[in-house]
Amino acid sequence: MDVVLEFVDTFLFDRLYANVLPISAAVSSFNPVSTIAASLKGYDYNNTFNAAASLAEGSYARSGWQYIPSTQYFTLQPSEYAYMSKWDRDNVWRQLLSLYAITVILGSAIYFLFATLSYIFVFDKNTFNHPKYLKNQMRLEIKQTLESIPIMAVLTVPVFVAEVRGATFIYDDVSNPGFSHPLLQLFGSSYGYIQIPFFLIFTDFCIYWIHRGLHSKLLYKHLHKPHHKWIMPTPFASHAFHPLDGFAQSVPYHVFPFLFPLHKGAYLALFTFVQIWTVMIHDGEYVANSVIINGAACHTMHHLYFNYNYGQYTTISDRIFGSYRKPNAELFQKEAKMSDAEWKRQAKEMEKLVVEVEGADDRSYGTEEGLLGSAKKVQ
Repeated sequence: MDVVLEFVDTFLFDRLYANVLPISAAVSSFNPVSTIAASLKGYDYNNTFNAAASLAEGSYARSGWQYIPSTQYFTLQPSEYAYMSKWDRDNVWRQLLSLYAITVILGSAIYFLFATLSYIFVFDKNTFNHPKYLKNQMRLEIKQTLESIPIMAVLTVPVFVAEVRGATFIYDDVSNPGFSHPLLQLFGSSYGYIQIPFFLIFTDFCIYWIHRGLHSKLLYKHLHKPHHKWIMPTPFASHAFHPLDGFAQSVPYHVFPFLFPLHKGAYLALFTFVQIWTVMIHDGEYVANSVIINGAACHTMHHLYFNYNYGQYTTISDRIFGSYRKPNAELFQKEAKMSDAEWKRQAKEMEKLVVEVEGADDRSYGTEEGLLGSAKKVQ
């Protein structure tokens, strides 16, 4: 995340922190909270928020912070603002606050972008008429996501700060990672090609057991049930978790670079891929009829029937540990998957299983009439 942080610091946060927390002794009694509050009331704090002009006049001191690019592939030369704040870029409190803002805003942006694209171009709107579709479900999915992301960010940011401060095996220079690791000694430069499939296998295995644990009687009701509210999910259900549930299933992603080498480019690519994949397995487009890939069809089996297909990317762990359920053949036939007969069969089995898992079904079923107008079945 140091590359992302450097980019945002350069174009936004340097100036913000220089204005809110200037380094000058002339404003040593400056209180950012009261200053912002006062400015909202109309008081004149132009002198405080004109740090750049004051620096040019020589009345402001410079920070002793020194710029070191986060990557060898490009350089973003800092402006004078980078040296004007009491909280320079290496300040841990600034990093915590900045990364929290980035995590919430970037995470929400990725969620809305890819869930919306999936909804427009992939998701079958006939799903609104499924007997187990909830009334105004998309609104509820989005609401749950927006409530969870800020809390999940609180739990995630300390990990990002540790990464930025060099506590992991994330590296930038392929020829000189800057540390020694058994995997690099074993595979050498070939590790660059191995790390991505290794990451996917490692996280898939770990998430399988975390996800399966969340289905235990002890945890399901309190943590995982909110995500299983959606029997027939839309792409907007992809991040609609209880915050502790969402964070728990992200732990393997964060643990990996603390244990194994991971290139910065691969890290950022995988961070984005994970978000997109999470949307894809909730989009209801059953194209991956594979014995290995845990696609949307496998994940639909999980939402419908609860205790099957816990894997994230593959069905390997489900097959090994006896929790795999092959998607119905009808799901891969466009007419059959949205037929009344298939829906009734799904609903009947789901109603039996929900009693076993939850004791009672407290969902309110309906359509998206309030959000989209009448949901008519598309022929």
